[in-house]
Amino acid sequence: MCFSMLCIIHNLFPPPPLQGCDPCSQTQRSKLQHRRARINQQINKEMRMRAGAENLFRATTNTKVKETVALELSFVNSNLQLLKEELEELNSNMEVYQTESEAINVPMIPLGLKETKEVDLTVPLKDIICEHYGEDSSLFEKEIKEFMELRQAMRTPSRNEAGLELLMEYYNQLYYLDQRFFPPHRTLGVHFHWYDSLTGVPSCQRALAFEKGSVLFNVGALYTQIGARQDRSATAGIDRAIDAFQRAAGAFNYLKENFSNAPSLDMSGPSLCMLVRLMIAQVQECVFERVTLTTQDTHFITQLQVAKEAARVRGRVLVLQTMSQTLVKDYVPFSWASMVQVKAEHFRALSHYNAAVALCDHTRKYLCVSVKDDALGEHTLPTKAVCVCAHAVGKAHLRCAVIRHEEAMRVHGLCKILRKMDILQEVLSFVYKRSLDKYSEMDREDDFEETAEAPEIHSQTQHKPDITAPNFSTVPVTDIFQRLGPLSVFCARARWGPVRVVSLQRGDGGLGLTLRGDSPVLVAGVVPGGCAQEAGLREGDYIVAVDGEDFKWAKHGEVVHILKSCSDRGVQLSIITLHTHDTQVGVVVSLCLDACVCVLHLICVCVTSH
Repeated sequence: MCFSMLCIIHNLFPPPPLQGCDPCSQTQRSKLQHRRARINQQINKEMRMRAGAENLFRATTNTKVKETVALELSFVNSNLQLLKEELEELNSNMEVYQTESEAINVPMIPLGLKETKEVDLTVPLKDIICEHYGEDSSLFEKEIKEFMELRQAMRTPSRNEAGLELLMEYYNQLYYLDQRFFPPHRTLGVHFHWYDSLTGVPSCQRALAFEKGSVLFNVGALYTQIGARQDRSATAGIDRAIDAFQRAAGAFNYLKENFSNAPSLDMSGPSLCMLVRLMIAQVQECVFERVTLTTQDTHFITQLQVAKEAARVRGRVLVLQTMSQTLVKDYVPFSWASMVQVKAEHFRALSHYNAAVALCDHTRKYLCVSVKDDALGEHTLPTKAVCVCAHAVGKAHLRCAVIRHEEAMRVHGLCKILRKMDILQEVLSFVYKRSLDKYSEMDREDDFEETAEAPEIHSQTQHKPDITAPNFSTVPVTDIFQRLGPLSVFCARARWGPVRVVSLQRGDGGLGLTLRGDSPVLVAGVVPGGCAQEAGLREGDYIVAVDGEDFKWAKHGEVVHILKSCSDRGVQLSIITLHTHDTQVGVVVSLCLDACVCVLHLICVCVTSH
């Protein structure tokens, strides 16, 4: 199908309008983003003031001026700290990011999206179209407008699958934009401005890779928001949360491995490593919730498995000691560090509580199992008076559970943002009261029992978290600027001469040329002394138009048919000659791909009169 037919179909069946959140509508999501944007602008202003004050402080030798500038710097730094705390509180906003379910669950840690300024690519793209491709740039205003609308919609994605598809669509379009308009040794003079997700500090680069990396970061951040919003009172919601957090971990891990030298701290290697581990820890939390939800009986072995799952979560959370690294310590929000510590103590307490329930409530029925099971760590129960000993160890586990619960509540009370999370307070209070009641009941039964030491619980899980890498092929896109021609030839890295128009007429021996490949068709050979050679055709020329009709996307058979059926008056061919492709490897690879697509097109077809 020729390209003109594709255009007709596109006009008859236009794509649906882009669905981004309306930043002007009065929704919780848009209000939050508006507040984030306002804070980002204020942080940007304070950062510029601080930079100017620091320059003045270094440049001046006047003591009085130095004192004045130092005082001003203290005010600016104080304002920056207040703004960052306000942004941190927005990132932990319960009403927007957390689930609306009435179920009592420990809140998850989501990420806010990176914000970006508007970028107008109209003039730079038109210049490239005119200078590099030799086309009338006014004919591509529709394509430029479509791309700019896509970027505008990408800035405010909805928090669902449609929002993820929108980000992925824009990310995939950036691949084509990079190939079309960004040569490796030249910049378009376009600056991409993005704000740090956690601090609001602005960063700017001219490299399109910064734009791509920031969009990919938002894909991961949006997955964290989707995961945090799931109703985890049912297994279906838990499974969706697990999938979302695993995909978030995959996006951050892909970003860490493929994008380097990012100017923004949230895209630095240590930060991304921390985020990957954070997502995996939250997956393990969801696994624990699924185990407790699907465990209906109070079987001894079942209680031990729940204890091991809780210990596994606690172990995963402790892995997040990466937050205390030099490059991350001052960057991670205090509420995150506090939440991690609260969760570590919370799940440690749960592991001790479930081990205690297993020992105290089921020992008499499962003596052999309790003696041999490894959930009690290195502690081994004696074969004689095993019930009394198990009861004492169970009580020791309960005492540890109560102590760990109290520590979790203490850490929770130290953080202003966590204190505002009523659901977290409710969870901590509920499990603490449950453990305390159980311990008080046992304490009344045996006041004179010798105190035992409770060993740590060995961790074990029924589901090991995976890191799900992003699959960009799930959102296929069509190159918006495909009218410029196939990327194998018409890209920013290619160089070709001006378009030549040759008149070709059939002689006694035919047209005297052989063709190969598709989109565009390549002149594979020219018969010496033939009509084609006399007209000025050379081996390696590409046919881009026939009788004024665009044939950049034409198939091999189409061109052969046109040339065979041309009248005695001949046919006019628009020809280009490729000079460079940065390296000629690009052309070779392109031809090899043509061969893989259709082997028949590699057969040189001699266009003759018969």
